Amino acid sequence: MFFADRTAAGRQLAGEVSRLGLAEPVVLGLPRGGVPVAAEVARVLGAPLDVIVVRKLGVPFQPEVAFGAIGEGGVRLINEATVRAAGLGERDCARVEEAERAELQRRLTRYRHGRERTALTGRTVVVVDDGIATGSTASVACEVAREHGAAQVVLAVPVAAPQALEQLRRVADEVVCLSVPRHFSAVGQWYEDFSQVEDEEVAALLATAARARPAAPAQASGQGPTQTEVAVDAGGTALPGLLTVPEGAAGVVVFVHGSGSSRLSPRNRHVAEVLNRAGLATLLFDLLTPSEARDRAKVFDIPLLALRLTQATSWLRARVPLRICYFGASTGAAAALMAAAEPRSDITAIVSRGGRPDLAVSRLAAVRAPTLLIVGGADHQVLDLNRQAAARLRCEHQVGVVPGATHLFEEPGALDAVADAALDWFVRHLPHLGAAPRRSDEHRET
Repeated sequence: MFFADRTAAGRQLAGEVSRLGLAEPVVLGLPRGGVPVAAEVARVLGAPLDVIVVRKLGVPFQPEVAFGAIGEGGVRLINEATVRAAGLGERDCARVEEAERAELQRRLTRYRHGRERTALTGRTVVVVDDGIATGSTASVACEVAREHGAAQVVLAVPVAAPQALEQLRRVADEVVCLSVPRHFSAVGQWYEDFSQVEDEEVAALLATAARARPAAPAQASGQGPTQTEVAVDAGGTALPGLLTVPEGAAGVVVFVHGSGSSRLSPRNRHVAEVLNRAGLATLLFDLLTPSEARDRAKVFDIPLLALRLTQATSWLRARVPLRICYFGASTGAAAALMAAAEPRSDITAIVSRGGRPDLAVSRLAAVRAPTLLIVGGADHQVLDLNRQAAARLRCEHQVGVVPGATHLFEEPGALDAVADAALDWFVRHLPHLGAAPRRSDEHRET
């Protein structure tokens, strides 16, 4: 199959993507050649159009070998095996990342002209390029979309090499490709007009799509939540975070992520959006710096994580005069409980999702905040650990079981059940949202 140009290819591709019946998709084009194709897909779907800019991190003495990749919003994907094999030190990696981060930001500034990035949390994201030869950039783009909270990732291209397409089926939930020729040497051979796309054309396509896009509906109050990228001061250590404050918020929930995760966790971001819509503020932040996060000992250092959380809570209190709650996941739940057990802690309520409260076993009896432990019914080992930990709590507490759910709550409806249970618990214990707190000795399992 040959294509007249990228616009024609985009029209044909849009017809195939539309057959998927995607609900409220967002279309992301890979600059530069993927954006004219994506613009047609977005137009036919009636979907928002944006770019997804990724930069590979190349080994300094062999730039064609990537040891990782970066995306906007602080997304960072590192292949530790390549870093070790190349003998790269922390300073080597930082120098490469700094240069690529500057180029990434330059491109975004040129393309968007000050417009905000389209939010991907909980959305179906369609990643579009004009064709795929090796698939390395498209693969990274799919991973970056997931890091930004995409619930489903669809990769759509007019033409691709067979070997690359096979690999990409492992990173995308769905792949749409119009032509997979057996003899593939370059993307351009399948286009009559494959002239270079300039930055100005990318910017113009995005601006046109933005003007055509209807304004997002405001909240009932007339104001949407205020989202601010913040640098959380944790005892002199600056940690990146996202603070979202709806108008008239009755409380703020601090998210404490677990091992191997970050403030960009799609699961936590999904829960945060549910809380934001209900009028609760949220803070998602990284507990460790990038270099610390590469140290597995620090990732599982619960006292260190609890200290960072305590310091971040103090920072937050000075800026947001609201009652504070914690939402912890995995090891982050242990850190939340340990921080809440401190004598001066004044936490209103705690929710744990698939948490490891057993890692804070020595401090559980000192926790005073009402605590909800949510566990998947099929996560048998963690469920047992939570029940044992609950027996040590002296505060109001409850074990909530999501039937059939595994540790990551990936089953249909499982994460929504977590969000609903968390919202109910916070509403119940925040004075201006729900009824008065229950007796401190109440505990049960549902």
